[in-house]
Amino acid sequence: MSAAPLVGYSSSGSEDEAGAGAGAGAGAGAQAQPGAGGCGRAQSPLPSQRLPVPDSVLHMFLDTEEEPVDDPEKHGGRVRTFPHERGNWATHVYVPYETREEFLDLLDVLLPHAQTYVPRLVQMEAFHLSLSQSVVLRHHWILPFVQALKDRMASFQRFFFTANRVKIYTNQEKTRTFIGLEVTSGHTQFLDLVSEVDRVMEEFDLTTFYQAPSFHISLAWCVDDARLQLEGQCLQELQNIVDEFEDSEMVLRAHAEQVRCKSGNKFFSMPLM
Repeated sequence: MSAAPLVGYSSSGSEDEAGAGAGAGAGAGAQAQPGAGGCGRAQSPLPSQRLPVPDSVLHMFLDTEEEPVDDPEKHGGRVRTFPHERGNWATHVYVPYETREEFLDLLDVLLPHAQTYVPRLVQMEAFHLSLSQSVVLRHHWILPFVQALKDRMASFQRFFFTANRVKIYTNQEKTRTFIGLEVTSGHTQFLDLVSEVDRVMEEFDLTTFYQAPSFHISLAWCVDDARLQLEGQCLQELQNIVDEFEDSEMVLRAHAEQVRCKSGNKFFSMPLM
């Protein structure tokens, strides 16, 4: 996959400048004219009339920065881990996981079984392995941040990994619970990637990744802390399903081919060699 082009952003101009330009000359050139009958007395100038500014001009200099709108109804009631502020973009670095039919077949068995313990579990919309925590970037930092990542990833080789150990996770705030498949081979390569991502985070004074991370693919999630229901017997049954699934070792072996950065609603791809 080729690298996604860096998205360009245009800086906004000044509405005051537009207004001044549009109004310039509205009453210019109004001069005292000789009165009728040859009197040298000057007539009072007509009051200047300001022409209306066309809508196309008024909207030329509106801020073009797109911003995400937080609507909990659109994402299952999930709670933000940090408040949204104008100009702040939630940013995340990860390795995307491309699903195959056999993987989805396995998930079709795992999820219904887990839902017998926690019915509110829902399948993830997309699958990935995180290389960073979610951090906040100012809008004008996005392109320099992505370029720094590209520079760090330029020499990394693609690699195979396997994720076949079922594990239960929560976010730091314990407001969401996840069922994941933990990486059992390829861990060292993921650590190397995180090391480079962390260096970029430090350059921008951002939070680095967790110590001793557990690299994993999240399969399903629910609101609140559901570890009590999912760990123990449920976890063991889910692991048995994975172990007994036909050719599970091959099904859950994947190729890491790129690193991706999501910032707000924009995606940037960094192919590995």
